[in-house]
Amino acid sequence: MMLSDYHVHSTYCDGIDSPREIVLSAIQKGMKRIGFSSHSYTAFDESYCMPKARTHAYRAEIVALQKEFADQITIFCGIEQGYYAAPPQVPYDYAIGSVHYLLLGGKYEPIDESRAIFCRIAKQYFGGDFYALAEVYFETVSHVIEKTNAQIIGHLDLIAKFNADNALFDEGNARYVAAYQRAIDALVPYRVPFELNTGAISRGLRSVPYPNEAMQAYIHQKGGSFILSSDSHSRDTLCFGFAACAEKAASYRLVDLTDVLV
Repeated sequence: MMLSDYHVHSTYCDGIDSPREIVLSAIQKGMKRIGFSSHSYTAFDESYCMPKARTHAYRAEIVALQKEFADQITIFCGIEQGYYAAPPQVPYDYAIGSVHYLLLGGKYEPIDESRAIFCRIAKQYFGGDFYALAEVYFETVSHVIEKTNAQIIGHLDLIAKFNADNALFDEGNARYVAAYQRAIDALVPYRVPFELNTGAISRGLRSVPYPNEAMQAYIHQKGGSFILSSDSHSRDTLCFGFAACAEKAASYRLVDLTDVLV
């Protein structure tokens, strides 16, 4: 398996290592390709995203690294384009489309910041009905490609970040299943791969990647494809769990970013 990872965060947003440190680690791990995907600028929450003032510096540094290490590794400059984030200010090689917030009651609410906040959102806006919250989330996700023009669909079921072992709701519930199937049905025709994202596993929040196994099977049934992603915020978690993930997904169509950008 060629080691490639395209969902990688650095110190330009909420990652802990610089792009150079990450590239050197990637080379040491034997990776052949890597893509940086800083969080796009989000005006209503600047706590985690790339500041607007650093956008051009980010692009320039990644381009410089592309040239410096061209004989050792292929480097891409991408963006994780949030659904409600500002449009890109500079050209990127690719974008990961993701939904981290829902617009509820005129306020942008984060669905993956903490379990306490997630439960508060369910109670405040949905009377504690997690399935109603899921229906709104997946309806939003169903439009992520047309909204972000992304080449990769990010962590499809991020809403289940704090739901290990169905702690908050049953992911096999008919309403939940219907909600995510509608989103998948809307997204598959774009022919954009869905992430098999191991980020929550590396952080000890889940034992399976995003999306869950039932969603993976449905995506495959509908003719969708997958791309391995670590959602790494540290050089230590590049390509985290890829071998095991790829083995379990052996019957699915796994693609590389180079296949998508052709």
